[in-house]
Amino acid sequence: MSRALSVLYRGSLSSCSYDCGYCPFAKTDNSAAELAHDAEELARFVDWCARWPGPLRVLFTPWGEALVQPHYRQAMIRLSQLAHVRRVAAQTHLGIPVRWLDEVNPASFALWCTWHPSQAPLHAFLRRCDALLQRGLRFSVGMVAMPEHYDALRALRAALPAQVPVWLNAYDGRDADYYRADEVHWLSRIDADFGYSLNPPPSLGAPCHAGHEVISVDGAGNARRCHFVPASIGNLYDGSLRLDATPRPCPNQCCDCFIGYVHRADLPLAARYGEGRLERIPAIVPL
Repeated sequence: MSRALSVLYRGSLSSCSYDCGYCPFAKTDNSAAELAHDAEELARFVDWCARWPGPLRVLFTPWGEALVQPHYRQAMIRLSQLAHVRRVAAQTHLGIPVRWLDEVNPASFALWCTWHPSQAPLHAFLRRCDALLQRGLRFSVGMVAMPEHYDALRALRAALPAQVPVWLNAYDGRDADYYRADEVHWLSRIDADFGYSLNPPPSLGAPCHAGHEVISVDGAGNARRCHFVPASIGNLYDGSLRLDATPRPCPNQCCDCFIGYVHRADLPLAARYGEGRLERIPAIVPL
């Protein structure tokens, strides 16, 4: 296996310490037994990663908040220290412990951080961002672009160093008049790729690296081309995984999530983000 494989892992964890009204993820409290089962699944996945014969990237995209759980923190520490793992990243609200970050390999570790103004004050969120900066760790920061949070967004961008990218997701519950033209212009100055979230180009038939260089995997090891294409391409643990030899056409009418459309071969995003695709950090800053 010469080309690098990216694996988007989403286990059975579904609990989160936040309760955002707009969040599409499950809002549940996992039992001790459920967390133990999730930890077993994760340990098996990490062992598989350790045996994978080629370059590997891993992104944890949980239904809840993973990094409040010790087993996810230990998994990221171990994966970051494996020589063939180019990147291990996780989506997180960053309301997490920070001491464990001293044990990760900063050359391969990264975080995709989301600030939720309704759940965490800016000063607390920035304090954790500073903990990442002090350790020399790669991370991006973003939020859902909602008019009631525009002042918070201005404060966030002003407080972060220029080298920390701020990304924006369009609000899913919007109607056609939700954003004014001047707001879209301003938001696009903060995140040059905001337009892809606001008006995703049609994806049906577009060539995509999903299934070729990136796959989605659940806690049982079942693999799909991506989170948004349900057809199975095998299982990690029984030898049935089959990767596409070349990029294949997308079967969906539209792909409106960054972790999907960043892998499209017909868009400039894969090249623009390069090795920063999993943590949403551009390698090339648009002019």
